[in-house]
Amino acid sequence: MDDLAPQEAAVLDQISRNPFAGQQEIADALGIARSTVAAHVVQLIKKGYILGRGYVLPTSGQVLCIGGAVFDRKYRALQPLVAETSNPVEAFHSFGGVARNVVENLARLGEPVGFVSILGDDQTGHHILGHLRDQGVDVSRVIIAPDATTAEYGAILTPAGELALGIADMAIFDRLTPAALSRVWSHVAGAAWVFADANLPAETLAALIRRHEGGRYQLTIDGVSTHKIRKLPADLSGIDLLFMNADEAAALLDLPVARDLPEALDAARAAVARGAKRAQVSMGAQGLAIAGDGYELVIPAVPAASVDITGAGDAMVAGTLHALVSGHDFPTAARTGALMGALTVETPGTVRADLGREMLETHARSRLTAPSAAAPAPELTTPTTPTTPATA
Repeated sequence: MDDLAPQEAAVLDQISRNPFAGQQEIADALGIARSTVAAHVVQLIKKGYILGRGYVLPTSGQVLCIGGAVFDRKYRALQPLVAETSNPVEAFHSFGGVARNVVENLARLGEPVGFVSILGDDQTGHHILGHLRDQGVDVSRVIIAPDATTAEYGAILTPAGELALGIADMAIFDRLTPAALSRVWSHVAGAAWVFADANLPAETLAALIRRHEGGRYQLTIDGVSTHKIRKLPADLSGIDLLFMNADEAAALLDLPVARDLPEALDAARAAVARGAKRAQVSMGAQGLAIAGDGYELVIPAVPAASVDITGAGDAMVAGTLHALVSGHDFPTAARTGALMGALTVETPGTVRADLGREMLETHARSRLTAPSAAAPAPELTTPTTPTTPATA
């Protein structure tokens, strides 16, 4: 609470003791004018310490995810794909969207989570909302647009489960403007961590980065695609953790596409040099590279029997956030996220249906060795711990 003036802190203390206290009651207790209390309440709302009238206090440690909620249609080829003709496939339908996937993974790991997105007033949108609500996600701030359809993503996969072609109808997310976000800003500002995906408009990402009207959260952003990551500003200051794959890093940083882990580490370093506090670059089956917090590491992949890579990168993000929220350091968090990616590619679902905190810990004990000491920058250290890629 270093950003609070003494009187603001005193007003917040009174509200914490009695959320139903009136402004005059608070003023009398502190020996200040009622108008002064009113002014402090406005500032506490802007800074996210209270959530509007009634002095609703934010959930301690909440992770708020902002971005895409999508209906996924996936078709896995039963034989090598042939262009310009019909191909036999096996069809899978599921809920998707980067932010939606991340928030469901976090909910299954027991984290207090909220979700901000926009859905059409259609059957698909209501099914997505109900599913998240059943997982314990706070969906009270999701916007329902009666004149729009819920976003959809289609993926054609090779027989090995690799992405051959992806198509997307995401125009609805253009409505997630800074003005739309301002209606729920106190909830954003009061979160411990905010995760945003680059499905958001550039101006909305910029508002989150500069902590529009105050905000004390740590900000994590996922680049999503080579096209969408270009929405980010050249100056990455204000981003506490940036997730990219090799192609996205090249598009954002004007670098050649990394061909191996040392080159991925160069890209992560470049993102930190641009202002990001931490950066992680995935190289798929090779592993990943991280820079920031005094670490510069490359981490090889955990062996995994790939069934479907869709959602693996989102699981990696969620696993990393889960570990950071739990107080682990960046290398440990990256390893946890990498394991989450491996667990996800081994199932056909976008989010692993049997995922849970205990299940993750069990796999960590059996598939990850104790991490070796991480070396500070600028040394390049390759830990012996096997971890997995984050691709989706």
